[in-house]
Formats: sequence, C-alpha cells, structure tokens
Amino acid sequence: MQVGDAGPARRRDLITLLCVAAIGWPCALRAQQKAMPVIGFLSALSPGPAAPFAAGVRRGLSETGYVEGQNVTIEYRWAEDHYDRLPALAADLVGRKVDVILASGGDAAAFVAKGATSTIPIVFAVGGDPVERGLVASLSRPGGNLTGISVLAAELNPKRLELLSELVPQAGVVALLVNSNSPNAERVMRDVQEAARVKGVQLDILKAATESEIDADFASLVELHAGALLVAGDSFFNNRREQLVALAARHAVPAIYDFREFAAAGGLISYGPSLTGIWRQAGAYVGRILAETQATKPTPK
Repeated sequence: MQVGDAGPARRRDLITLLCVAAIGWPCALRAQQKAMPVIGFLSALSPGPAAPFAAGVRRGLSETGYVEGQNVTIEYRWAEDHYDRLPALAADLVGRKVDVILASGGDAAAFVAKGATSTIPIVFAVGGDPVERGLVASLSRPGGNLTGISVLAAELNPKRLELLSELVPQAGVVALLVNSNSPNAERVMRDVQEAARVKGVQLDILKAATESEIDADFASLVELHAGALLVAGDSFFNNRREQLVALAARHAVPAIYDFREFAAAGGLISYGPSLTGIWRQAGAYVGRILAETQATKPTPK
C-alpha cells in the first residue's frame, strides 16, 4: 500500500508541501554552480545483507534521473540492528543538512527520523499501518514532512498462519518467531495468538534478538513438537534470511516468511511483496522530492 499516492495531482501537492521548508535555504555554501543534492540513507540494517535493497533505491532514483556519484550523493548510516544507535545517526544527517532522508529497515528508523527533524523531507517504508502507529496523520494526506510506503506486513501475519495451517494441516503446534527487541513484538504476538485460537492450533512463541538466540530457538522446535514455523517480519530477521532459511532446512520445519527474498533464498513460502521492489519505489519517491526541492531552490548569483 502506498501512502499518499492518491493520484498524480495529489502526489504533486504533497511533494510541494514537503518542499516548503526547502524554499529559501541559504546558498552561501554553494559554489558558482549548484551543489550536488545529498540523500541521507538512515537504516537499522547492516550494509552487507541490505545491499540488494540499497541497489533497489538506486534503481528507483535512476528512474527519476538521479545517479549516485553523478548528480546526487548518498550518505549512508547503518545501525547494524542496534536500534539505540539510530538517534545519533539521524542527528548526524540532520547536522549535515541533507536534502532528503530515506528511513529504511523498519518502523524504528522512520520514527527516529521524524523525531530528528520537522523540516527535512523524510521518505519511509514501514511494515505496519503508519496512521495507527502515529507516524502520519492519514494515508491520503500524511501531512508534515513525511511520506512513504506501507506494506502492512504485520497485519498479514494472521493470513500467514492460515496459509501455513493449510500447507501443513497435520501441524497441531505452530511456532512464532519474533524479535524481542522489536517495538511491534507485542502486537504481532497478540494478533497471531488470536489467529491461532480461531484456527484451533497451539501457538508457541520464540523470541530472538541475536544470532545465537535464533540458533537456540530452532534447536528447541523439536522439544516443542512444533510442526511449522511463522517468522514474523522484522529488519533483524531480514538481515539474517540466509541463516533462517538454512536452519529451517536443517531442522526440516516448514516455515513461512513475509518477503519474497526469503523464498528466493530457498525458503519454503513467503506471503508478501519484494523488499527490493519496495525500496525501488521508495527511491523513486526520493527522486521526485529532490526534483521539486532543486527546482525551488534559488540559483546562486
């Protein structure tokens, strides 16, 4: 689901609103020709596993005429799954006066970026309802300096449990793997518990916030007699999709994931969009905002 994408005219209005703060920015630091615009890439992920997603952003930018190193600069800031690092990273980007911030890797990066600036345009991609979580005012008119994409990944977990139960009908016990550090963990557990009650299956909840905890959780599946596994969507797990898929195969447990990249890595089934595709679209949003901000900035004399 795209936030604020209610037709070209409305999208142009939104982008114009986002750029109001950019009008009249000082040009004292600019040389005789316009400086190259700068994108602040704020991510909760690590650069290695997130490389395909960053490439998707660059593809989206290229669709709007921006090529990194040629006519746009990207400042990357990686929290490497340490959410507590995000505020300092966001503050650094704001201090550098980047033109746009792209908040990636889950809700945490988007909320931190929102708290760091009310003037720099922010593009986000989140896995839940941004209105319900207080990120934006509404889907059609986000307001403020934020716009972006929501894939409603968390809201699809009950459907994933239903699909998993149909795929493995003999599984009387299903395990749910969640990131204990995720701000969405409580809601995910509550929603899936209710779905399991409706389906009449026993749900065992496993929590992991480190690689070693993931290993330990998979080892416990035998003791729990779990016949299937639902991996809740989370940037930490996205970073470790190869590990998760390999462990599911090693322990012979049917597992369902949220994004297509898990199935591409060898996972049994996924129910959700492509992360790379989401970030390509986010990159295109950033490019449109840059085009507007560059058009409204005064030309240095």
